Amino acid sequence: MKKLTVFALVAVLLVSVFAFSACQQNPSTEPELKVGIVCIGSKDDKGYTYAHARGMEYAESCFNGRVKVYYRDNVDDGDPAATTAAIESLIKDDGCTLIFTNSFGFMESTEKAANDYPNVKFMHCSGYKSNDTNFGNYFGRAYQARYLSGIAAGMATKSNKIGYVAAKQLTECYRGINAFTLGVLSVNPDAKVYVKWTDTWYDPTVEKQAAIALLDGGCDVIAQHQDTTEPGNAAKERGAFSCGYNSPMKDANPDNYLTGPVFNWGYFYKDQIQAVLNGTWKVTTGWYGYESKFDTAGNTTYANGTGYVVGLDEFGDKVSAETRTKIQEVMNKMIAGEFDVFAGPIYDNAGTLRVEEGKVMSDGDMLNTEFTWLVQGASDGSIE
Repeated sequence: MKKLTVFALVAVLLVSVFAFSACQQNPSTEPELKVGIVCIGSKDDKGYTYAHARGMEYAESCFNGRVKVYYRDNVDDGDPAATTAAIESLIKDDGCTLIFTNSFGFMESTEKAANDYPNVKFMHCSGYKSNDTNFGNYFGRAYQARYLSGIAAGMATKSNKIGYVAAKQLTECYRGINAFTLGVLSVNPDAKVYVKWTDTWYDPTVEKQAAIALLDGGCDVIAQHQDTTEPGNAAKERGAFSCGYNSPMKDANPDNYLTGPVFNWGYFYKDQIQAVLNGTWKVTTGWYGYESKFDTAGNTTYANGTGYVVGLDEFGDKVSAETRTKIQEVMNKMIAGEFDVFAGPIYDNAGTLRVEEGKVMSDGDMLNTEFTWLVQGASDGSIE
């Protein structure tokens, strides 16, 4: 596989978020397929739902009016009734026959809807449940890009205290924190990552307060597993570095932004829609990373031109050439399948060996609900 440079990857990544002009729509025709997406946040949140919405906009634009996408934003993923109501509204009010739900907390309601509406196709993001007929799941291997952003953070910190604003104490978040910390330690074994849990995916006020608490403790880099730019805004106010998540976030901290994991969902959404239109859709349970690639024929204006769902945001101006080179080296190994983030030996922060030398965590291990421990170098206790 041709190795990509970081510069090529990130230079066109920004285009991924805004360039939807490759395919033209004819709004005067009745759509052949109506697609729905249930979102935990606003499609203008500049974070998680924003990335999904930009992907949907791209996919919709590629079918010349044959497809129309309907949104249900700001749906509480802790309220199954609200999720069910949003799904049923997309089906009954809008006529959607392909529905995506974009938050882990939507999983149970999506499963129920799949049973209740066997003629509707459902895909759930970040979960693990599925069936054999009309209900699948999908996600990106964000932990790979998190490791790379950890390299940037480890090489930027002066205090060796790095803050991490985290959402919920679920496997997905632990996986991301641990990958980020391993990236930090790979270049700076003296650094430590301090985690502040918010118990919410989307709450700008709480996210910023958590970041401020970490900054007050002496952290000079703020990373996040949150859906808004508020952790970056807090870092900006203190002159600290920040790493974003989900979509480009340099604007939140223009002077001290490092980089961050981002999603290019358009490839996946276009692929799913095309399969439905072709009559070839089938249930899939995909986890897409740097080793995965979608067909990109005719779609060179979107994302990085290579078909990867997971990417790395552009670098901030203060990211050194040395850091960029190091990240490029590791990224190329990921793309070639020559580097695995969770290769042993890996110890947890209590000193217990979790992954033996010569072993690698399997997908099952990384998705296991018992993967709720922090690696050495990460702490969710008080800042030392």
